Amino acid sequence: MMSSNNNNNNDDDEQQQQHQQSNSGEGSKQQQQQQQQQQLATIAPLSTLLPPPHLQTIISSWLQDDVPSHFDVGGYVVGSNIQVAELYMKSDGVIAGIPFFNAVFAACGECVVQWEDKVVEGMGCYGMGPGDKMKLATVTGPVSHLLRGERTALNTLSRCSGVASVSRLCANLAKAVAWHGEVAGTRKTTPGPFRTVEKYGLLVGGASTHRLDLSQMVMLKDNHIWACHGSIEAAVHKARSACGFSCKIEVECQSLDEALLAAKAGANIIMLDNYTLPSKLKEDAKLFKEQYPHVLVEASGGITMETLGEYMCEYVDVISLGMLTQGYNCVDYSLKIVH
Repeated sequence: MMSSNNNNNNDDDEQQQQHQQSNSGEGSKQQQQQQQQQQLATIAPLSTLLPPPHLQTIISSWLQDDVPSHFDVGGYVVGSNIQVAELYMKSDGVIAGIPFFNAVFAACGECVVQWEDKVVEGMGCYGMGPGDKMKLATVTGPVSHLLRGERTALNTLSRCSGVASVSRLCANLAKAVAWHGEVAGTRKTTPGPFRTVEKYGLLVGGASTHRLDLSQMVMLKDNHIWACHGSIEAAVHKARSACGFSCKIEVECQSLDEALLAAKAGANIIMLDNYTLPSKLKEDAKLFKEQYPHVLVEASGGITMETLGEYMCEYVDVISLGMLTQGYNCVDYSLKIVH
């Protein structure tokens, strides 16, 4: 009897294992998504980078753009009954810009945004086909307020997600080849306060922001050098006399000789700019690092996602791409009143 019971138990265990294996393929995708959500949830939210007074100011200016005069006739037409709208994601990409979306409807007044439990800032959503959509959130409030904030909220979310999506692709390329440098954006952003959204999107996607404005780091480009009579040393010394020890100085260089001059003058970072041959840039970076291993090397100028991998090597610390904030595709979202 004892032997029979053991055999029955073994049969049950085998059946259970087979059942688990048959479901493993179906559950693997869900497990990966859950792991991604858990990892993102353990990171301090990037939204804490956004000072509330600054956020409120820029959101208010955007809403003012849409209603610059005294009357919102569309709002008058729909009235102020409480309605519910649902936010849908309709194309692949990285979800980014949740703090801006929330702030828009907070500024509209009496609106409450409720995100789905599965939705986390920075979460990648892929595999959508034509006509597919995924519900992300509901927004409840007076219908006139919902419609007043709709386009501003969607524009911000779609563009921030676009920057984050292309940044994630580039960051993943770096990880795939085990390159330990940083992929970065540039100052080639939308003028005005929308720069904040694009710089935030870079961070969500896994890229570095580079400098946020002219005061954050001194970058001496070719025009600066020519304005100092072509002297890299004079430009660096003059910059250091003004910014002191607390600010880094970067010099844009077109050759190894210029990079060596900049480092000798005291530059903290040298940018090897507009090299048409990645092999030549890597060769110059190697020779430079042999003399100045403590000075950072940035590669920039005309680099795209397709050529990014060709510039990665142990002698390059940063690769910056203007296309991260200039050539991105927006992620498609829609907000629909439930009826």
